Amino acid sequence: MEKHILIITTTNDFLCKFEQENVKILQRLGFIVHYATNINEPQYISDKEKILKMGVQIHHIEIARSPFMFNDNQKALRQLLLIIKNYHIQVIHCHTPVGGVLGRLAGKLFKERKLIVIYTAHGFHFYKGAPFINHLIYYQVERKLARYTDILIVINEEDYRNALRFHLKKNGHVYKIPGVGLNRNKFKPLSHEKKIIYREQLGIKEDEFFLVSVGELNENKNHRIVLEALVKMRETHKDISKIKYIICGDGFYHERIQQWITEMKLDNIVTLYGYCTNIPQIVGCADAMIFPSKREGLGMAGLEALSMGIPVIASDNRGTREYMEHGKNGFVYSFDDVDGFVEGIQLIMQLSSQKRKEMQISCIDSVKPFDKLYAHALMKRIYLGVDNRIGRESHEK
Repeated sequence: MEKHILIITTTNDFLCKFEQENVKILQRLGFIVHYATNINEPQYISDKEKILKMGVQIHHIEIARSPFMFNDNQKALRQLLLIIKNYHIQVIHCHTPVGGVLGRLAGKLFKERKLIVIYTAHGFHFYKGAPFINHLIYYQVERKLARYTDILIVINEEDYRNALRFHLKKNGHVYKIPGVGLNRNKFKPLSHEKKIIYREQLGIKEDEFFLVSVGELNENKNHRIVLEALVKMRETHKDISKIKYIICGDGFYHERIQQWITEMKLDNIVTLYGYCTNIPQIVGCADAMIFPSKREGLGMAGLEALSMGIPVIASDNRGTREYMEHGKNGFVYSFDDVDGFVEGIQLIMQLSSQKRKEMQISCIDSVKPFDKLYAHALMKRIYLGVDNRIGRESHEK
């Protein structure tokens, strides 16, 4: 008997970024993997060819990132129900907030046969410190949709505690996994020689202090706080002429951030690098990563930097709390604390060679629990349980 699973997300790049190993696990178990997404988002990149080479069947749906784009998302729900019917889908694994809503609604509304519904929450929107409206709306939505969920997967302790309060479908389970898994073979410390080469390629001089951020250009990633910190340093007569700050990523805030850079007279300091495919080389030759997000489910960019021995100046959120230790593998501040980020930059700039080596060791040690081996082992266990359930239900028929 053929086994079909449908993975649902809002953007086409999600699968290649986060789900490649899960696809391999499913294919080894004999599943035919389908992928429903908005193939036109994000507009600046398409992973369609990569996905097809993975042996995954792609289905375009009109899903939108915003839950308030009702017409698009209603159409996407109808499209999902057709895909489930036409391709004999038995399992749904949905990701991203809107993908999670539509996937679980589709699982509830489809009446021809029972579906197993898995939802991976990469960060609930009703996190500690979130606006009251988030708790009022998103908590209630997640609580309601949990009743249509067989397996709920979360990636941080705060979300895990919240998830345990929900009532899932009968015999449902909540799992906490260490994110999508950190590839410590890919993200490992660079030799001194390679650092020099990569810095030269980036135009970073040996005596310059190199800061890097990695992430989509949007409001949540909070890049403005770093710009404000650099301005504050200059206004308090700190020499920032030797600082170079590169932001890797693209998104709908690109023009806005570039405008801020120009208005703040930081063009000689800050560079928007756009979408990058050589992140390990860029991050690995930096003096520090700066990771100021307002919220993170976990924050793979921070983990990847730490894995390369690069200290992180991070905002305090439920994701970074999983691995950041203030003063040990970097420094942690409130996302809106300009003075804090100024302090973090200065503290790392002032590290002695010995303290820098000690911090590098702490960085590397702090990410060991997030190795992909652990994440993949847990996902294999989850998918094996799903596979066994399909086998039992098929036998009972």
